[in-house]
Amino acid sequence: MSIFNLFTLMGGLALFLYGMNLMGESLEQQAGGKLQVILSKLSDNPLKGFLLGLGVTAVIQSSSATTVMVVGFVNSGIMQLHQAVGIIMGSNVGTTVTSWLLSLTGIQGDSFWVKMLKPSSFGPILAFVGIVLSMFCKSSKKKGVGNILLGFFILMTGMEFMSSSMKPLADMPWFSSLFLHFSNPILGVLAGAGLTAIIQSSSDSVGILQALALTGSVTYGSAIPIIMGQNIGTCVTAMISSVGASKNAKRAAFVHLYFNVIGVTLFLTAFYALNALLHFEIIHDTVSVMGIAVIHSTFNVITTLVLLPFNRVLEKLAILTVPDGTSKDAAAPLLDKRLLGTPAVATSRAHQCTVDMAQLAQSGLLKAMSLVHVWNDQVSDEVVEREDQVDHYEDALGTYLVQLSGLPLTVDDNRTVNTLLYSLSDLERISDHSLNLRKSALEVRDKQVVFSHQALEDLNLVEWAVQDIVNLTVQAFANQDNAAARQVEPLEQVIDEIVHQVRSRHVERLQNGQCSITNGFILADLLTCYERVADHCSNVAVAMIEVAHDSFDTHEYLQGVKADREGFDRMMDQYRKRYGLAQA
Repeated sequence: MSIFNLFTLMGGLALFLYGMNLMGESLEQQAGGKLQVILSKLSDNPLKGFLLGLGVTAVIQSSSATTVMVVGFVNSGIMQLHQAVGIIMGSNVGTTVTSWLLSLTGIQGDSFWVKMLKPSSFGPILAFVGIVLSMFCKSSKKKGVGNILLGFFILMTGMEFMSSSMKPLADMPWFSSLFLHFSNPILGVLAGAGLTAIIQSSSDSVGILQALALTGSVTYGSAIPIIMGQNIGTCVTAMISSVGASKNAKRAAFVHLYFNVIGVTLFLTAFYALNALLHFEIIHDTVSVMGIAVIHSTFNVITTLVLLPFNRVLEKLAILTVPDGTSKDAAAPLLDKRLLGTPAVATSRAHQCTVDMAQLAQSGLLKAMSLVHVWNDQVSDEVVEREDQVDHYEDALGTYLVQLSGLPLTVDDNRTVNTLLYSLSDLERISDHSLNLRKSALEVRDKQVVFSHQALEDLNLVEWAVQDIVNLTVQAFANQDNAAARQVEPLEQVIDEIVHQVRSRHVERLQNGQCSITNGFILADLLTCYERVADHCSNVAVAMIEVAHDSFDTHEYLQGVKADREGFDRMMDQYRKRYGLAQA
């Protein structure tokens, strides 16, 4: 083997790892936030969890990524430990899809259709289609598909480079002797575990083994323990990700470790016990690329069939390993940094947390409104509690979104992150106004303020409209519904009209002596507060609409919507009719 073969090997390994990474990341991006929805909303059925884990891992081509996501979900309290067990088992089976894709390189035959099944034949076609989609299409989904195709071609090209560079090794006695040593189960397991722990991907390490198999120097006797070790080595990523996490997150990582360790122990014990009785001749045969895929799949499927009924045992074993102890577990974080490794999932999680923040602000505001009319100490405490929670959400989300914005995101995910960043402060300000309302309500109680019948009617009208705009804004934000968001600005304009009319009638009552100065100040404060809440709702809606159009200019947007007087005025007239105002 010459120095030039070594150079080719290095280049092939680089292409292989880069192609695998590109394909995996592109697949993750295409799946988007659906991964969180799929993985986090599970029943207690371990079989369903297994199937979901299998499907997700088969899509994103990485059991490590799936397991790290699971650890992050458990750490955040989104998922319970018993739900994670089935998913982890499914991820081990799902990761075998990669080895089957790589096994296509070993297809032999002279017919046209057999030759077309080889990556060297259809790979260039995929690469051409991929580069066209990636360079010339504007759609982020089409660009993503293009990157998937390019990633597949690059990893297959890397596979061919590695196999061609290592062919001279087949004629070297020391290389064949090396793999004879790996037929020792302990050495083989350690070698496979070590390689996978270094590159932190069982798919990559199995691919490298498949490339080595093309030299014809790897036997089934050495391949089996190496593959077993690779399954153990892939647990390193999850174990590292669990450092500093909650007890349940650590337990999820240990479930992954125990599943593979117990599975490898049982599989190798049964295999070598049968070999001692039956003397399998296949052990001494040269393993093919497809043979490695068969071993990889067979082990994971059999292990799952054996251990899935004992999922609760694995859970209890993990609990014994990480006991509750006397120390109090840290509170679950709103946003787990482990999810940043999968930006699409992290974006979806950030959006959900911002929706939770918006709903907390909405709830606190509605409770504060009720205090103006009927004081209640418990409700007052709840208003303060929700405001504190909203502040906590804003701090956590602000930091998280800045980190997320620096990661490679799809066009849609980037728009989502920008919308969240623009909306955070307005949502927090809505919550701040709940404290302002509480302060006014406290003044009403302490000073025993009694509003006139007309003042109460006016106040109820304003509160009705403000409740509507807050509910509409939060619903549009939660559903990412730009059509609903477009209805917010006309309502905000109508609220301004209502507040103006109420203020005019209030001034008349002051002049007629029908209202005291104290009552007048409190009512004015309430009106100002409600008007500003509506303004913040408008800002959130504008952020949604403008970011969707890849721009952000509030003034320009407002000028634009008002220029369409027919549609805008129609919606305003509908709102005026709803609240009993005279149409313009």
